[in-house]
Formats: sequence, C-alpha cells, structure tokens
Amino acid sequence: MSRNEALRAARLKRGWRSADAAAEALQAHGQRLLDDMHFTVSPRTWRRWEGPRPGWPSEETALVLHDALGRWPENLGFTAPPGWIRPEHHEETAMQTAHLLDVTAAALVPGPLAPQQVDPALVDYFQSQLEGHYRADMLLGPHDLIGTLGPQYQLIDKLTRSATGGTRRGLLRVGAAYAALVGWLYQDAGDLSAAAFWRGITQEIALRARDPHLVGYAMVNSAQVRTDLGDGAGVVDLCEAALDDDRVVPKIRVMAMQQQAHGASLLRDRAAVDRLIDDADRLLPSVNDDLPWGNACRRTPGYLEVQRATCYGRLGLGAEASDLWAQVLAAVPGTARRDRGVYMARHATAAATAREPEQAVEIAREVAEIAVETGSARMRRELATLERVMRPWQDAPVGRDLAEALAPVTEGS
Repeated sequence: MSRNEALRAARLKRGWRSADAAAEALQAHGQRLLDDMHFTVSPRTWRRWEGPRPGWPSEETALVLHDALGRWPENLGFTAPPGWIRPEHHEETAMQTAHLLDVTAAALVPGPLAPQQVDPALVDYFQSQLEGHYRADMLLGPHDLIGTLGPQYQLIDKLTRSATGGTRRGLLRVGAAYAALVGWLYQDAGDLSAAAFWRGITQEIALRARDPHLVGYAMVNSAQVRTDLGDGAGVVDLCEAALDDDRVVPKIRVMAMQQQAHGASLLRDRAAVDRLIDDADRLLPSVNDDLPWGNACRRTPGYLEVQRATCYGRLGLGAEASDLWAQVLAAVPGTARRDRGVYMARHATAAATAREPEQAVEIAREVAEIAVETGSARMRRELATLERVMRPWQDAPVGRDLAEALAPVTEGS
C-alpha cells in the first residue's frame, strides 16, 4: 500500500479536502478539547500520517483523532505499539486521581505511631545521603529517583514524631531538604500539581524547624514552581519575602535574587533582571556555609550566567542569549546530561530567535537524544518552545530537518 487509505477516507468524510486543511482543523479541535493552545498538528505531520509509514501518534493526539473522527488510531491505518491501551477519558481521570493519592500518601502517614528511640546519628546519616541524591538527579533525571526519595521522607517524618530536642530539630531540617528535592523531581517531570504539594510540605517543615535559612530556601522553591506557571508577580512576592529576613545566609540571598530575576523576566523587566543577577554575582564569593541543601549556586558551572541566559531567552533577546549559552555550555561537563540538555534546548531556541535556524536544528539533534534518555519534561517543554519559534521555517527544508530531528521526542511522547 502506497498510502494510508483509512485516514484519507476519514479525512474526506469529515470534509477536509487537503492535508493542510485537515492539520489546521485537527489542531483547532485539539486545542479546544485539551484546553491547550500549544497543541499543534502540522501539514507535514498529516501528510506523513497518510503515507505508507504513518508511525504512531502520542496519547494526547490519539484522543483528539478519536474525538474528531470517531475512530481510534488503530482503525485509521496506524499500527498500534505493543501494550497500547485506549486512553478513555474516565480511565485517564481515575489514573490522575490515583496518582494524586500516591503523591499524598508518600508524604502524609496517618498516626499516631508507636514511639521509638531515635539515635541522633540518624540526622547525619540522612544528611550524608543528600549529596548523593543531588548527584544522581543530575545523572538520572526525575523518574528513577522519585520512588526512592518518597519512602525516605516518610521514614524521616516517622522518626521526627518520636525524636526530641536537637535531634527532632535536626530531622525537621533534613526532612525539609528531602521534601524540597522530591518537589524538584516532580517539577522536572512536569507534574506541577505534585511539585506544589511537596513545596508546601517543605514550607511547613521549615516553619516547624524555626530555621530562617530553611524558610527562605522553601520560599525560593515555591517561587520556582511559580516561574514554571508563568506567574511573574508571584515569583517576585516570594523572593522579596525571602530577602526581607536579614538573618538568612548569603546562599539563600543569591538563590532568591536569581529567582526574582526570572520573575522580572516574566514581567518583561530587563533592567531588573540585570540588576538582580549582578547583585547576586557580587554576593556569590561570600557563600561559605555548610548547609547540605541549596548548593547548586556553588556546584553548577556558570550558575548565574545560566540564569541570565534563560531570562534573556524569555525576553526574546536571541543573539545575547545565544552568546551566553555558548559560553555556559563550554563549562558544563558531559556527565550532567539532564542540565546540559535543558541548556542546549534553550540555546537552540535563542539561535532560532536570532534568525539562525540551521544552528538551532544542529543543536536540537543532540537535545532530542538526551530528552528521550532522561525523560525530563522540562527538556520536552523547551523543545516545544523551540518548535513554536521555528514555525516561520516549518515548510522550508530546515523546518523539515527539525521535525526529523525531534521525531524521537514528539512521536514517543
């Protein structure tokens, strides 16, 4: 068979006379159905679907095809992959509810629990594990670690209920750090509801510990979620609250300033971005505490320039952002696969914004491999942004090259 006659027949029955018309109509239908203005179907994708090797659409696209044409992809000429289960709406809702219950159960264990003796050495034990978890996050990505850290947090919470005095205070501090890391993992995996839940747990424990540094750290963590939600004013509010406490160590002030710069970029305030990053840069040499959490500002090569480049990209300053990313990436080790992939995706978008589409595609090829390997939703979101910026070239050869480069990500999502 030279083409997918089943899909072609369904298109014509629907009144869509061409691939271009079908792609436009299905995209509009999907945006309404999913309430997602970023849902896209290009004419090139539709033409591939009507070809001899149509591939398999994402679960989201399968839902849209079914809703628009009344048939599931396997009845439209697509070949279902092994284990394919039709994503019925009621099943999807049940899965989401079960997931939320799982997230909550991993943090909140009903009590009271039987009291037990808690050795103070356990505080040092859990603290010593943190650095290894931070390194594993950089190497593995979120999915492999979430299942490990949730039960560890449960154990800390259980021990905290029996501990007293300094041991209890120490467990609260380390528990907040674990909760913050779980929140970050969910954020990197693209589950902002779960991320916000765990950020709230972090905030609660920080307040119970009566530790001003940890309270400030928790507020910066919440500001990170607000950044991903596009709430610039919310980011600024949280970071200003963290900076209002003169007791917090320089590390927390650096973190709050750079996160506030992200809020400023969402509010389109470049002057504030540069001022905040410059202020943080002047304070960075003063970071010398031994707190086990929040050490990214010391551990990440070019930490503040990463933030500046990200803000510049958000502000549409393509050429300036691209130059900064080139400098940053020269110092990022290849072992930091997830972070490197995110930075490269942002570099590609900056290049496209600077009207350098060929450079953007060249960078995107490597990013696609890392995105599939790590399962980072942040990376996929960055690549989706790249696709939107590259739309002026979607029908040109370079646009087709980009679609080919991103096929492992878009077809596997």
